[in-house]
Amino acid sequence: MTRICFLLVAATSVFAQYKASPSGDPPADVAAPILATLNKAGTKIVADNGSAYAELWLRSTMPSGPNTGESSVTLPTIPPGALLGVLRFPAKGSDRRGQNIAAGVYTLRYGNYPVNGNHQGVAPQRDFLVLVPAALDKSTDPIADFNALIDLSRKASATPHPAVLSFWKADADDKPGFEKQGEKDWVLTTNLGNTKVSIIVIGKVDE
Repeated sequence: MTRICFLLVAATSVFAQYKASPSGDPPADVAAPILATLNKAGTKIVADNGSAYAELWLRSTMPSGPNTGESSVTLPTIPPGALLGVLRFPAKGSDRRGQNIAAGVYTLRYGNYPVNGNHQGVAPQRDFLVLVPAALDKSTDPIADFNALIDLSRKASATPHPAVLSFWKADADDKPGFEKQGEKDWVLTTNLGNTKVSIIVIGKVDE
């Protein structure tokens, strides 16, 4: 019976269809300094059964600093650990690793996969978004200490691994919108300030 249930859940995840629509104001329970950085209008991802899967609000301007010089990074002038937005899961969601993420509000911070051989083949680029419970994240300052950022993100995943979404600078000819790419990835392409970016909001990497 357990195996049958697992197969049904997997099939539902693979074959579900989604669409994007405008979202309302950012969550009022986000810390005031963070709330002040966000676009007032966000994006809502809705499943074909009408239920909201996630809502995202990105910053109105992209934080910028010196070029980090990191290899295989598409946005090297974003400071490590910089605040980039907020995400809300109205019900249970999941991250790029397929980890279950509890309903709630999370900040999105910038990171790069470490070059240590453990993430080979995860994505062409090393950019990613790190989810942190909004209740634990009150400042707009970057969390520059990578280990501290990962420790906070483990509070979102409730596992030894951080909760992450794949993220990169979009190509110039990529059109803004939300679409399925490949067999299971749903990609939102939108603006972060004046820079066009893409986020895999739904999908799981095979590691």
